[in-house]
Amino acid sequence: MLKRLSLSALFLLSAGAPAFAHLNPAEHGSFSAGFSHPLFGADHILAMVAVGLWAWMIGGRAIRIVPAAFVGTMLFGFVLALVGVPLPFVEPAILASVVALGLLVAVAAKLPVLPAAVIVGVFALFHGHAHGGELGSAGALGYAAGFAIATAALHAVGLGFGFVLGKVFGTDARHADLVARLLGGLTAAGGLYLIAG
Repeated sequence: MLKRLSLSALFLLSAGAPAFAHLNPAEHGSFSAGFSHPLFGADHILAMVAVGLWAWMIGGRAIRIVPAAFVGTMLFGFVLALVGVPLPFVEPAILASVVALGLLVAVAAKLPVLPAAVIVGVFALFHGHAHGGELGSAGALGYAAGFAIATAALHAVGLGFGFVLGKVFGTDARHADLVARLLGGLTAAGGLYLIAG
């Protein structure tokens, strides 16, 4: 079972196509461009699923607060870009978020809710700024709604992975934790691959 999960995760990581993450909003419509943006880039998918998985690992209120902090701060970063507030190193910070969030899952860092929310919020600021910088002629409200919903859905996927692991392994939480940590390690490795590429 563990071998199959590992091979499946490795396959999913290798199938990512980061070049498709940046669709032209003017060609794809505002809501659809916003919704599709996080779903077509390995950097976005890996980071956002890792947020959900990490929130599951922390447990309790983190299950709601950590993903909400990401989405809320991402929208703030989006607004900063719209009003012309520059943010340095946006793309490197997004790639670093994949590695850092993957490592947080890999080491099972069970931080208190507030520090965890701050960490994901810092990374979310850069993700949101990137969305705002790519808005083009699309409508800001529809575009923001699209990427916020897609981001929340990716967080839900990460949470779902965690809950499924909990169900599969039942009372043996060590095995669920081990598989989650393995997925975190693969996420960090995927981030390093994207940085090197």
